Amino acid sequence: MVGTTGRNFPERVYALCQPGGAPAPLFAPGQVVTAETVERFYATDEDVARTAAALTEVGFEVLHTSRLLVNVAGPPELFERVFGRRLHTQEREVVKPGSVRDTGTFIDSEGSPVPGLLETTGSPLADVVAAVAIEEPYYPASVPPGPAPTADPPPVDYWHLTLPDQLAAALRADAPHRDGVTGQGVRVAMVDTGFQAHPFFTSRGYRVEPTVLGPGTADPEVDENGHGTGEAANVFAAAPDATLLPVKAATASGALVNVTAAFTAAVALDPDIVTNSWGSSQPGPPLSAANQALAAAVAAAVADGVVVVFSAGNGSWGFPGQHPDVISAGGVYQGPDGSLRASDYASGFVSRVYPGRRVPDVSGLVGLLPAAMYLMLPVPPGCTIDRGNAGGTHPEGDETAPDDGWAAFSGTSAAAPQLAGVCALLAQAAPGTTPGRVREVLAATARDVTTGTNHPEFGEPAGTGPDLATGPGLVDAAAAVAALGAGAEGDTAVALVMLRSPSGQEPTSFNAATSSEWLPAAGTVREVAGALGQAGFTVGPASGPTLSIAAPPAVFARVFAAEPVRADDGGWTSAQGDSLPLDALPEKLREVVRAVVLERPAELHTDP
Repeated sequence: MVGTTGRNFPERVYALCQPGGAPAPLFAPGQVVTAETVERFYATDEDVARTAAALTEVGFEVLHTSRLLVNVAGPPELFERVFGRRLHTQEREVVKPGSVRDTGTFIDSEGSPVPGLLETTGSPLADVVAAVAIEEPYYPASVPPGPAPTADPPPVDYWHLTLPDQLAAALRADAPHRDGVTGQGVRVAMVDTGFQAHPFFTSRGYRVEPTVLGPGTADPEVDENGHGTGEAANVFAAAPDATLLPVKAATASGALVNVTAAFTAAVALDPDIVTNSWGSSQPGPPLSAANQALAAAVAAAVADGVVVVFSAGNGSWGFPGQHPDVISAGGVYQGPDGSLRASDYASGFVSRVYPGRRVPDVSGLVGLLPAAMYLMLPVPPGCTIDRGNAGGTHPEGDETAPDDGWAAFSGTSAAAPQLAGVCALLAQAAPGTTPGRVREVLAATARDVTTGTNHPEFGEPAGTGPDLATGPGLVDAAAAVAALGAGAEGDTAVALVMLRSPSGQEPTSFNAATSSEWLPAAGTVREVAGALGQAGFTVGPASGPTLSIAAPPAVFARVFAAEPVRADDGGWTSAQGDSLPLDALPEKLREVVRAVVLERPAELHTDP
């Protein structure tokens, strides 16, 4: 929906300029930018410097430069005078926090072939500025927005998840933690509303570097909105020893501003992962000039080996959550009995901008409509979210005080940093893994979710196998770490699990063991596979009464109290022999597991 036009400009307008001399026009209609194509838009250092100098000379403030873009700010009159184009404002439909449909103010120029594009033909800077993209509104993908806060949340009388322990267990990240895979040494940048110190973080010794101000923001130690501070807790629930690099991209009102420059500033910090819990709604083409600039910045980061995570949206057609290079975070709800269903608060769709692109790639934990008040998160006391969610009766309010430094919220805003935390575990376990491979592993090891539908805007049902409701399902940190391995080749041990027959008697031959009367019930096989998967093993398909399992040796040591070591023949053994002891298994598993035997290489037997 497009509303009325006018000239209700802010005092300061932010824009992204493509340097003159760039090999290809970034903002040409229909141009698709991905990690594979982004290099064709890179300008030389000399061209970038020339563009920045020319913009400064005519009165613009240059905020940031990169190979792709020069970020500037100035009054709207300056843009009109320098580039000879009349600007106007326009009210357009947007999806704001809380999945609220409203209007936002966009700035455009008359006669532009691309929304938000300011052409430079005929201007004094035409030789040094190829085109100008005027920034547009973006919103956190979460919920609407005293005394010193406590390190632990207040009690409330409704089902929710607390952090870090309950969320870590639900993501199955607790098993890798026990094996020493905690995100140690991994750098996670977060572009959001900022970060403010809170006892939740300091009491647990979490590593948070000083906040970097995105161009056009102020007060690095203050998070007026609270969104960034709260979402940071999700990272540490999954990866408690990761290092967080907050980048503030919000004004004092909590509105996100100049996000492409903030994203580029985050990438400049040399992170392993960048997590982003925000975006705009992009139901179809064409991309605006601002979104094309953002797409190019994302593609450049992924091309350089950075894992980029974006929320899929909460009823919106999330962008950049639908960009083909990002890991797009959807939503799954876990009930008090542990059951899983698609969150009806989260988006899932087939992109109309990038044909064939399915969203999401994998899901984190997200609450339900009407407001997804599901995760109790630490926030600055009295911030926008603390006050906005306070009081009331759940699910309309979070039943906490308006200045206690705690608020219940989630959305795919929470799913994105959860996935980023799991990516940090993978980065520690297998340094140098490409972003594409990380996404493949997360999808391949996710827990299938077969019930529920996603947001009513899409109404996609969950079913067996990958779907648009949750993608391949809920992220499984233990299975992902086990599948990727502990880093060095050969560091994953393999074993065969043999199950007991229903009668408890032992078969005397292979033919007997595989006959139907000796096979365990299908439910038993699923229960054993599920229990071993939750413990951190990658579980192969059942073959008769057997299952194959694989995991780093530390996982075997924790579960079986016997650590596999390399045998002389290249296989695996242990101090107790090839057969692992079962005494440490839970009683329920001991009743149905007959033996667990470590893999040895197969031998070819020939006559002498």
